[in-house]
Amino acid sequence: MSFLYQRTIRLQDTDAAGVVYFANLLSICHEAYEAALAAAGVDLRAFFQGNLAIPIVHAEIDYFQPLFCGETYQISVIPTVLNPLPERPLDKFKIQYDLRQAEQLVSRASTVHLCIDVASRSRQPLPADIQRWLNPIKP
Repeated sequence: MSFLYQRTIRLQDTDAAGVVYFANLLSICHEAYEAALAAAGVDLRAFFQGNLAIPIVHAEIDYFQPLFCGETYQISVIPTVLNPLPERPLDKFKIQYDLRQAEQLVSRASTVHLCIDVASRSRQPLPADIQRWLNPIKP
């Protein structure tokens, strides 16, 4: 299951050459992730409050061609569960982001997220609304 997000590259996203600054594309992917959560009914305000956090523990990105200011791209947000063992609580997932323009793959990124207790930094099960978001695509 994936979520599609459309994004036009803005001047603030680019470097002096007018192409996306490498680190800004991960911010754009994160914007798509937030939109996917909101579209799934996750209360984003509540998501960032409380005793749990879901930080990114790994990120990577490949660029297959430059992304230019003023151009619009489709971003597929494709989450997958990373807890294959049934006896282990669901606490980790990966999101792949495929960026396309006119059906051509121009970049691919991924982020890995881990749910932790804010105070102790210990692993915790994901909140129910995030598990519901992930459930349709459980392996």
